Amino acid sequence: MFSVLWQAWCFLREAAIYILFGIVAGGLMKAFLPTEFVATHLGKGRFLPVVKAALLGIPIPLCSCGVVPAASALKKQGANNGATMAFLIATPESGVDSISISYALLDPILTAARPVAAFLTAMVAGILENIVGFKPKPIGQLQEVTLPLAPCGCDGGCSAEPRQKEKRLATKMRHGLRFAVDELWADIAGWFFLGVLLAGVIAVVLPDALVLRFLGGGFTAMLLMLVAGIPMYICATASTPIAAALILKGVSPGAALVFLLAGPATNMMTVSVLLSMFGKKATAIYLSAIALVSILCGIALDWVYKVNGLSAKAMAGQAGELFPAWLELTAVAVLLLLTARMVYLKIGRGRSGN
Repeated sequence: MFSVLWQAWCFLREAAIYILFGIVAGGLMKAFLPTEFVATHLGKGRFLPVVKAALLGIPIPLCSCGVVPAASALKKQGANNGATMAFLIATPESGVDSISISYALLDPILTAARPVAAFLTAMVAGILENIVGFKPKPIGQLQEVTLPLAPCGCDGGCSAEPRQKEKRLATKMRHGLRFAVDELWADIAGWFFLGVLLAGVIAVVLPDALVLRFLGGGFTAMLLMLVAGIPMYICATASTPIAAALILKGVSPGAALVFLLAGPATNMMTVSVLLSMFGKKATAIYLSAIALVSILCGIALDWVYKVNGLSAKAMAGQAGELFPAWLELTAVAVLLLLTARMVYLKIGRGRSGN
């Protein structure tokens, strides 16, 4: 037990700074990227809306449960099925928070491969859905987005006073940081600490020989990671320390990538919502695209490491050594304080009956 907790502590120290950066960046994106702006670009056409939805979904830090209502809102605002599906895949598979922690615990190649593979998976699924079941929306059915007026009463085209602009900027930043602390970290904190603990268990308990025998690489390893990842409910951030622990045990980077893609984007709750939103055919396209593209990307990634003579195991976690120990411990303390604050507020709401 001590060894498990020590390994979990090591993962936590390496990841804390990058987690803080990720949740702050996610909060600022929430403040400065209006949903209305996103929705207006995802309605017309079979291909371009899918590309936009995939690109816009990659940096947004939402887990597989949080992305469902967001995607549903986009669909109601006029996004077509393919664009909505692309957003549903790209968003939970990636995000600024998971990208930053990937850089801390994995290596630069796998960190870059993760959003690229998420984009490709979302593209394939969205385009297939729009080819198979595309139905152009009549212009009258699209909801017109009305932008809020500026404080001066115009549409924002006039030159408002610099002091007013500074106030609006400060308000947006304050709201973004509040979202990062009160909502974004609250959504992923429990899963993140669970992922860190599971990574410690894997690092101590799982035999190296068993991992090398079944998950060392090849199609079988990809398939096993796919089977393990699809029904599992885990967010992209929490899946990263688990993938790091598996790589340190000898799992191929391609097999780890399959787990990082399939785990966050699929679970039983998401599948049930997909059935209600799109139907059986679209749900089959969704799952098939994730399975096929993730395995192909995993095989391609293993090939890149092999051709260049690289070892994911040897490179894992090197970014975590960039910062001094005192800064790592400070970041851990901040995360723990934010978590304690979150728990205190939840207990307070529970006692007050809200």
